[in-house]
Amino acid sequence: MTPPGTPLPGTLPGTLPGTLIARMTAAKASQDYQGLLDLVPYASFLGLGATRQGDELITTMRYGDHLIGNPMLPALHGGTLGALLESAAIFELLWRAETIVLPKTITLTVDYLRSGAPVETHARGVVTRHGRRVTNVRMEAWQADRSAPVATAHAIFLVMRG
Repeated sequence: MTPPGTPLPGTLPGTLPGTLIARMTAAKASQDYQGLLDLVPYASFLGLGATRQGDELITTMRYGDHLIGNPMLPALHGGTLGALLESAAIFELLWRAETIVLPKTITLTVDYLRSGAPVETHARGVVTRHGRRVTNVRMEAWQADRSAPVATAHAIFLVMRG
């Protein structure tokens, strides 16, 4: 256990130990993918986890009853799939960028391709254009078969150097 008042690894000068900036910097420095997601309460609510597979950051949404939108099928709520896709893009941008400033979503377009079964769902984001201020990201979400996505999306983010 770390004694109170001890700075976290990666703490920036002038920041308080345990601040969001310090924790994000520490997570990136230690390549703690899950630590990056744990900083976002909504990611915890959705049951998001992150792993590195080769050069890809894969974001996984663990199944939970609270994620069901249509209990008659049952099928995942479209909002949870959209949130997974947007989160995968944001975490990809945070991971690859040389900044810890959260990107701001300008637009997000989701294409729902099939019903999401009540199982784990995986997503990844691919940066298609990275400008000085605006970044485009393409995302896809799948369940058991990566070649059969349940949803795809495209987003434009405002990014800032920090």
